[in-house]
Amino acid sequence: MSIYYSGTFKRSSGVVSSIVKHLKQVNLKPVKKIQVQFDPFHENAVTARDFLYYISTPKVTNTNLNCIVKPIVVCDRSEPEIKVDLSDSSVLKFKANNLTVLEILQLFNKHISSKVPVENISASSQTQKLEKKKLKKK
Repeated sequence: MSIYYSGTFKRSSGVVSSIVKHLKQVNLKPVKKIQVQFDPFHENAVTARDFLYYISTPKVTNTNLNCIVKPIVVCDRSEPEIKVDLSDSSVLKFKANNLTVLEILQLFNKHISSKVPVENISASSQTQKLEKKKLKKK
């Protein structure tokens, strides 16, 4: 009897590594405010609280220091909701009742990180390299 070979020798690292991968891609430059509203007694409030934890890490908040992350704790058995106000005066709402943290981060990257303006880093780095070469020749 032979063992099935799927093409890889190691297994996937799992959900946590996938969350970390998506957190590295998060960029808050086009965001003004993030409001995370949840009822702590709701059965699906864990996803909103986990998203709030992940989005409040220093690496993510350093992408836009003017972005306000505001938790709103209510006691009315309402479903968890994430509201994102963008700088172009548009609003995104994520109903986090049936979503996981990974799905929220995927949607966040899809809709928000795609609006980040691309910086022209290559031109400035090329001029710096040329200046260093000129200084070495002298």
